[in-house]
Parts: sequence; C-alpha cells; structure tokens
Amino acid sequence: MPRNLRIDAVDHVPRAIIAIGTQYPDGHVIEPHEHRRGQLISGATGAIVLATPDGTWVVPQQCGVWIPPSTEHHVRMVGNVGMQSLYIEPGAVPDMPAHCQVVGISPFVRGLLREAIELPPEYEEGGRADALMKLILYEMPRLPALPLSLHYPAHGPLADCCRDFIRRPSIHATIDDWSRALAMSRRSFTRLFRRETGLSFAAWRQQACLLSAMPRLAAGEPVTAVALDLGYENPAAFTTMFKRAFGSPPLAYLGIRRSVSR
Repeated sequence: MPRNLRIDAVDHVPRAIIAIGTQYPDGHVIEPHEHRRGQLISGATGAIVLATPDGTWVVPQQCGVWIPPSTEHHVRMVGNVGMQSLYIEPGAVPDMPAHCQVVGISPFVRGLLREAIELPPEYEEGGRADALMKLILYEMPRLPALPLSLHYPAHGPLADCCRDFIRRPSIHATIDDWSRALAMSRRSFTRLFRRETGLSFAAWRQQACLLSAMPRLAAGEPVTAVALDLGYENPAAFTTMFKRAFGSPPLAYLGIRRSVSR
C-alpha cells in the first residue's frame, strides 16, 4: 500500500492514475513545488490550505482540490491531516479545469479513494483495481465545484496589497483606503480591481475574510474570537454572512461539533 510515498519515486509507473495516502501533523507545510501529473488531493481529517502565485484555496475535510499538471503550489495543514492524493497523467481526464478548483467529494467517491490508496502504484491492468481507477477517472469531472477560492491580481502593487490583506484581513477595509495606498482614483481602482480579480472590491474582501476564517475555525478557535478579529460587530453577523455565502453556518459547514462561545 503506497502510504507516505513520494510521487517522484513512482511517477514513471505506466498507469493513468496513482493513489498515495500520507499523514501530516498540524501546521506541516509542503514548500512550493509542482508535479508533472495533475493532482487531486483531499483530507479525510483536518483542513488543507493550498496556495499558488494566482490565489488561495481552502479545503475543509471531506472536500478536495484539483491541481492541474505543472502548477506551482504549496500546502499548509490545519489539524492532523490524513491526505489522499491522486496523481493523474496529463490528458487522462480532459474535462478537468485548467485552473485549481475546490470540489465536493461524495461519500461514494470517498469510498473509492479509500480503496485506491490501498493499491500498489503498478496495479494489475484489466482486473478489479484497474476498473476501480477507471471509475475514479470517470467520476472526477462530475465532482461539484465549491466557492472556496480567492484569486490574486496580476497587477504588481495591487497583488501586493491583496497578499498583505490576507495576512491581516478586516471587513472594514475600504476602497478609499486601497486607492489612496496605490495613488489611484477611486474609479480607476474599482475598474482595475474588477478586471484583475473578476469581483468587486466588497465581494473580494468578504470572500477573503471568510476564507481566512476557515482554517482558524478548523483549528479550534471560537467563532466569537474569529468574528471579532475580522471586524464583525458580533458572531451573529459573521455567521449570517458565512451562511449567505456558503449555505450553512461555519461550524456545520466545516463539520465541527462544539459550542460557539466555548
């Protein structure tokens, strides 16, 4: 069973898909790297934060994230993460997006992943293992996309401001603050921001705050502390915004069972 195995050691194996299971401790960071193959990673436990030069993706447990071939990325673990990684030959699933994407993992596909990571990299072709891997390839394009990404602009100074904001997010940041910092008119700033991110400043700011909250909540911080740090007047206001964006209150969405106030 290929557990805690590096893909470099088996990348040469002539199979369209290789599955590897790896255990990582809380806070572990995988430094920037890329793979020849595409990769679908998911965490049976814990949460995963994926970052590329273009953005950040937050992956709660029982969800996954698709990483196209040759995409530079680094990964941070929140909690103890039992990671399941599928490495896919380029072109084996042509319908997968050309950009990183967080996806939902159904109980059926989770079961397939558990089976897959028990198989040797060079599993027998034409048998049950081969059929299981082909079924995974068939199911991958059907995984539902989830709104758990935050894209960065390509514009240098604006991208720097966005990355600074991620380090110190606040729901009270304003267009006027940012346009002054960039020596731009309000109108020019709003046009540039939407062109570079695809979102209005207010929508991007809200998404940034909510996604920055997810790893903290998954790590066990109380909703009240996280909400107040982000500048929300109270945890109810934060919870309302979270539910409006993702369809469930934060603890329910993340699968966490504990008191809000703790």
